[in-house]
Amino acid sequence: MEKFTLQIFLTLSGFSAASGLVYHKDNLFVIADNSGFLYQYKLKTNLLTHHPLITNPQHFTPKQDKLDLEAITRKGNALHIFSSGSKKNRCQKFIFNLNSKETQNTDLTNLYEKIIKETKISEEELNLEGALYYRKSLFLFQRGNGQKAKNGIIKVTPSEKISFIQIDLLKINNVSASFTDAILVEDKIYFLASAEDSQSTYLDGKVLGSIFGILNTKTFEIEKTIQITTHQKFEGLTFYKKENDKMQFLLCEDNDTEQLETTIYKLEI
Repeated sequence: MEKFTLQIFLTLSGFSAASGLVYHKDNLFVIADNSGFLYQYKLKTNLLTHHPLITNPQHFTPKQDKLDLEAITRKGNALHIFSSGSKKNRCQKFIFNLNSKETQNTDLTNLYEKIIKETKISEEELNLEGALYYRKSLFLFQRGNGQKAKNGIIKVTPSEKISFIQIDLLKINNVSASFTDAILVEDKIYFLASAEDSQSTYLDGKVLGSIFGILNTKTFEIEKTIQITTHQKFEGLTFYKKENDKMQFLLCEDNDTEQLETTIYKLEI
């Protein structure tokens, strides 16, 4: 097994259920699935800023009402934030301009309905957890934790031609791991996946562990997987830096509690 270290990097107060993060120019941007804010943490000054994404946002929204923001990625000078699509009220996309700090909101209901139709992923099982742009196309990472285990990558071209690539991941305690986030670093896709003892995209189950892995961008074959925990559900991944022959990533965890505190971890491989 390849050597790795996983340790606490920092703790942020005021929100919980972190689901995605982006490190950019000494700033850490974090989303939470039950919050209506984008959080910006400046590492040099330890300053935490809350950017509202909607009118009258809350730091903690009840499960039935939350936007379920699960994926965040940087495209040029903007952050693109996606809802999971797992419910009718979870079909939003927010574009946050890193210069002006202005936010643009787009309803993705039509796109998500087209994805359901073209990929044969049922409305009940659609559960998008990661997003990235590669060669002008959008790649959405479907968490296959429903009964049919449709885990894989949804490719959306600029003309909205849609295709689905099934990705079967290893099992932890006889439960298949499924995507929780993915990022592009140079010409590789690095991803997180978790195993949870539940066949529902809505109800949480017992967490059995998380894995870190690498996908080939040409063939989408799995090049490597490493189980990095047996009890935590890591839901967000961003590249931090490279030192010598080691790569460092920052991870966030959804600990499924109402405590308004978020721990960010550093993974070195």
